[in-house]
Amino acid sequence: MKFMSSPIWMYVVVINCMTIIHAHAQQPAYQLWYTKPAVKWTDALPIGNGRIGAMIYAGVEKDHIQFNEETLWTGGPRDYNHKGAAAALGEIRKLLFEGKQEAAEKLAAEKFMGTQSGAGDRDKWTAEMKALKGMQGNPALENYDDSSWKTIKVPSYEGWETVGLSGFDGAVWLRTTFDAPESWQGKDLVLDLNRIRDQDFSYVNGTLIGNTDGTNPRKYTIPAKLIKKGTNTIAIQVLNYFDKGGIAGYKDTSRAIAVYPEGTQPEAGFSLVKEWKYKMQNDEPPVVSQFQASYQPFGDLYLNFKNQTAPVTNYKRKLDLSTAIASTSYTLNGVNYLREYFSSQPNQAVVIRLTADKKGSISLDALLASPHKYSAVKKLNESTISLTLSVRGGVLKGQSQLKAVVTKGKLSVSQGKLSITNADDVTLYLTAGTNFINDKNVAGNPATDCIKAITSLQNKTYAQVKTAHIKEYQKYYNPFSISFGKSENESLPTDERIEKFAGSADAPFAALYVQYGRYLLISSSRPGTQPANLQGIWNDLLTPPWGSKYTTNINLEMNYWPTGPLNLGAMNEPLFKKIEGLAKNGAVTAKVHYNANGWVLHHNTDLWNGTAPINASNHGIWVSGAGWLSQHLWEHYQFTQDRVFLRTEAYPLMKQAAVFFVDFLVKDPKTGWLISTPSNSPENGGLVAGPTMDHQIIRTLFKNCIAASELLGLDAEFRKTLQEKLTLIAPNQIGKYGQLQEWLEDKDDTTNVHRHVSHLWGVHPGNDITWDTPDMMKAARQSLIYRGDAGTGWSLAWKINFWSRFKDGDHAMKMVKMLISPAEKGGGAYVNLFDAHPPFQIDGNFGGAAGISEMLLQSHTQFVELLPALPADIPEGEVKGICARGGFELNFKWSKGVLTALEISSKTGGVCLLRYGNKITSIATQKGEIYKLNGDLERL
Repeated sequence: MKFMSSPIWMYVVVINCMTIIHAHAQQPAYQLWYTKPAVKWTDALPIGNGRIGAMIYAGVEKDHIQFNEETLWTGGPRDYNHKGAAAALGEIRKLLFEGKQEAAEKLAAEKFMGTQSGAGDRDKWTAEMKALKGMQGNPALENYDDSSWKTIKVPSYEGWETVGLSGFDGAVWLRTTFDAPESWQGKDLVLDLNRIRDQDFSYVNGTLIGNTDGTNPRKYTIPAKLIKKGTNTIAIQVLNYFDKGGIAGYKDTSRAIAVYPEGTQPEAGFSLVKEWKYKMQNDEPPVVSQFQASYQPFGDLYLNFKNQTAPVTNYKRKLDLSTAIASTSYTLNGVNYLREYFSSQPNQAVVIRLTADKKGSISLDALLASPHKYSAVKKLNESTISLTLSVRGGVLKGQSQLKAVVTKGKLSVSQGKLSITNADDVTLYLTAGTNFINDKNVAGNPATDCIKAITSLQNKTYAQVKTAHIKEYQKYYNPFSISFGKSENESLPTDERIEKFAGSADAPFAALYVQYGRYLLISSSRPGTQPANLQGIWNDLLTPPWGSKYTTNINLEMNYWPTGPLNLGAMNEPLFKKIEGLAKNGAVTAKVHYNANGWVLHHNTDLWNGTAPINASNHGIWVSGAGWLSQHLWEHYQFTQDRVFLRTEAYPLMKQAAVFFVDFLVKDPKTGWLISTPSNSPENGGLVAGPTMDHQIIRTLFKNCIAASELLGLDAEFRKTLQEKLTLIAPNQIGKYGQLQEWLEDKDDTTNVHRHVSHLWGVHPGNDITWDTPDMMKAARQSLIYRGDAGTGWSLAWKINFWSRFKDGDHAMKMVKMLISPAEKGGGAYVNLFDAHPPFQIDGNFGGAAGISEMLLQSHTQFVELLPALPADIPEGEVKGICARGGFELNFKWSKGVLTALEISSKTGGVCLLRYGNKITSIATQKGEIYKLNGDLERL
């Protein structure tokens, strides 16, 4: 296309921390918008209703809507625990106390890690592929006829999935040729392919010259006797078991795969970076065993429009954050076209509306497809087609239905597609469901959710469906608003604003980023759904990065940091329901692995609520997941003051997490302190005894349980036990470099710039270290200085929060600018403002939004502190509906960096101790009352 310039939760009553001041805050018109369609998935715009998510590409001739349903995962219910693991616990601890880390990790890998899912017979399959099962003739031979084969780009470092073989695992033959000059005669050559995923059998002129299985570089010698002057044939059989496949070559794409004379450099030979011939031999590799399951894409909706080959003007695609509606508009042949897309929670469907300002102008074919091998599309009735699928090697099945409602024109269904001709307008309803019921039950009917959704839409107009969608969404979005003044860049498309943000005065873009984070959380974590995973609910890959699951040593928790301050308490419900499921499974893991009471969670979980340690013993044995998640339960109480929630939901889960640590903590033979072992300072430094982060989390959990039991008048004896243990836990320590020690021993490496800064948990999100202990706070800051500013997307987001707690607003803003920078430079933002690890992880979006709120308001100490870390780059602003612990909601303004006006509403009454700079004032608030103050904290 040529473009021319131009269910109701029990405490739903407190879902928002307070709405007394204003039913709906006045909202700036925040939009993401662009002047060209999406090319890549991370260009597309996300919509979601908490359960069904979709990515909108917005092409003119061909529109693509990739969609997900939150319960479609690999795997199935099973026991993740390693029977008899606790028998090895004592020896692992002993080895760590003796300083024998390598031996401890080896023993833990053998005896302590969780179990993996069952695997297929790889040896049998490999033998069949070597025997050329499924092929006609022998493709290794020089004169094999490959004229009918297709071509593919080689190499592809991110996998052949990115260059045409989407979702493919299995066996593929690749062939190409090179012309050897006469000067190469009598010389051995080097075939330099570097990395191939996973196994290769490489042939030159019909002779095998190399076979490697694994990640080792492929640099094979071609004997001189095999080379002939002129054309020579390279044939490679690639066996890909799982995830990315193909000839990967070099990550540094400036380095070419090549063939060249031995003793010379690649530049002396011929580059093999080009199109190769390929033939798929087999797409049924044996199932690969996994520690945990992976989130899956569901399907793709393609809209192929007819008669749209003329030049297009006035193209614009956008996402309106205030309505959760994406749209595409353009002019073609004098006709103005508009498409609207949203994911309706009331009607549980993705809704797509196609209109034009000239009657009879809409003609298209609508097709459903899926990356899953086992999928099929069929006609259901005269206006509906369905997509059915099953996950390879798993127990889950899915169904999606696509229904069209057409005004005038013609609608027909044939060959698995909806064909629409000359319609005035078209509304498409896309539904999806699976057989998942819970982590132990997959006996559901995938069609049920589809039928319910379609039934709910009967006799409803598009206007009614749209109005219901906006009303439901805005009850979450509207109670909070934020404005950082005006900027010239507000007239620019979003991709251009990202490019210019770091070097321009565009504070309003940071405010938009906050609201985008809120939008994403509302869209991926509604009450009654699963919690937001590593990618929210958006994923287009069968083997997504890190399984797109729930990483609990920072990432899942970061997803929910905005809920308290940014007035999104209702979005916590899926997380809290998840914690309930994890606590049940985690109680089994606590017994099997530690012979302990209570419940434990290690560094990852999935749809099936796995709680056992996974992956490698040098980072998979981290015991503090339950403790950290318990912090979210307590924080929700802190923001809402909901004692019913505290009594019936939060405290029982918090208590059992604490029970585990009462049993788990052991006395360090050197210091006499109670310490956590075996464990890990997340993903840094291997298996250890006594990481600082663990002790901060455990100490905070014990304090919170003590406070909760006192509030509720429960468990006096248990409270006494916690109080006794609390004094014995290893304290935070300042090391020889003036740093906060990451471990029990003073062994920090000041040159280590690891992305995790786990020992600063006590600064944020905890309050184990505050400015009430300035020396420790300064040591923590020194540790962060040593770690450096650079990092992955979520790491940058965490550092915004750290620098805000250190009350260095300008440094925090520096991190914001790094976070909202083009992803091509590393951690930052993609075109659609998705956070770039890279690759995409949504936690940085949420952590960044929370971090900006920390600049404006902090309440983790005795004070509700206003503008504690306001950067010079945000001199003007106004925020409404921001929340503080204690059950307070605030509106305030500032100008020229100075607070000018403040309103406070109190949810339950009580003392509000306000601080602004050196000014402190106390207000004995009454429930439901509003208090107005000036910038000097004087009552008006």
